[in-house]
Amino acid sequence: MTSNIGLSKESAVQVRQLQRKSIEYRKAILRSIKSAKAGHTAGSLSCIDILNVLYNYVMDITPQNFSSTERDRYVQSKGHSVEALYVVLADQGFFPASELDTLSRFQSHFVGHPTRKVPGVEHNTGALGHGLSVSVGLAMGAKISDSPHRVYTLLGDGELAEGSSWEALMAACHYKLDNLVIIVDRNGLQITGATEDVMGLEPLAEKFAAFGCAVNGCDGNDVAALVRAFDRLPFERGKPNLLLARTIKGAGVSFMEDVVKWHHKVPADDEYQAALAELEIAESAL
Repeated sequence: MTSNIGLSKESAVQVRQLQRKSIEYRKAILRSIKSAKAGHTAGSLSCIDILNVLYNYVMDITPQNFSSTERDRYVQSKGHSVEALYVVLADQGFFPASELDTLSRFQSHFVGHPTRKVPGVEHNTGALGHGLSVSVGLAMGAKISDSPHRVYTLLGDGELAEGSSWEALMAACHYKLDNLVIIVDRNGLQITGATEDVMGLEPLAEKFAAFGCAVNGCDGNDVAALVRAFDRLPFERGKPNLLLARTIKGAGVSFMEDVVKWHHKVPADDEYQAALAELEIAESAL
């Protein structure tokens, strides 16, 4: 349930617009994956509200300023949920939305992980645990050049089993990179099961804090909560910003929510229609 408590009237209106956009994005994700007959359905649905708020409310990244050294940077370390990123980049005008129809097709640049051949993609990702290292380097470069921009990166909770993530975190904290914003999509599931069964992470917030991060948490599928969280940036001077976003894998489609098999599953025709029907009802409720 989304709560607009603590928001100004202007912000509440903007949140309502973001809520509608999240539903539109979910429909586009499902259409794209259904057409391609491939894709990471549930993970894209869990992180889409985060990407929505980042691109439509927080970050200074546009097709017009993408070549500028002063713009913000975004690295999707959780590269397998690329369908969410493609849908948002299309909506931002980096390329025509019709190009999403080529997802996973022969000779298409729209493949199953982000590639810089797609306009708007900052860095190739997909090998889990690499995105944070790249982002630390970008944030260090910004500090050295005295640039005011921020670097944002989205991590999946499953990739935190990669040691490189924690090595990068040590460096981020050592160099006091408060221009770095790390968002963890904490949906609790990965391809082989629950993260706590595969490789336990808890107490996760305390671990990030012990490394030296300024940690905040919120409901990562509540756009109002995300707006409030990002409005607090920087969380603490001299520390990397860590947002632990609690999400539901498959969020927005009831029969996909918190179900392991939807990590990489294409909906059948009846499932696809049922998912769209749920989203239409949610949109009407707004």
